[in-house]
Amino acid sequence: MATLEINRKVYQVDVPSDTPLLWALRDHLKLHGTKYGCGIEQCGACTVHLNGRAVRSCGITVGEAEGKSVTTIEGLSEDSSHPVKEVWIKLDVPQCGYCQTGMIMATAALLERNPKPSDRDIDRAISNICRCGTYNQVRAAIHRAAQIKEEL
Repeated sequence: MATLEINRKVYQVDVPSDTPLLWALRDHLKLHGTKYGCGIEQCGACTVHLNGRAVRSCGITVGEAEGKSVTTIEGLSEDSSHPVKEVWIKLDVPQCGYCQTGMIMATAALLERNPKPSDRDIDRAISNICRCGTYNQVRAAIHRAAQIKEEL
């Protein structure tokens, strides 16, 4: 039995400690916003925050997540009031949308570390894969979210 703090709530999950966090979130806790993409930490669809840092949940085990704070897309803001979520909606960033929760989570972590990222900073930090090619929209949304956060 593992004890996980997810989105500021504590859960008991009956899984082996080497279970990928992604599967505990999706299969056991029914938090389906975190997507399965590749399973090898490459695409970023499964990005969550672990103690505020963007990580690929397919590569983090439940055992590694115990004692740490996990935030999923559902915990970023339930009402879409987070600046990144607002901008994503306002600028109509997604096409198919599959990768976008991971993109949003990676962006939120980036803006916490670097409130005014340059294009180069964005290119280095946002390594998520979008097969629809929304990278230009993502970059524009990140810059706009940074402006909104600065105004708050």
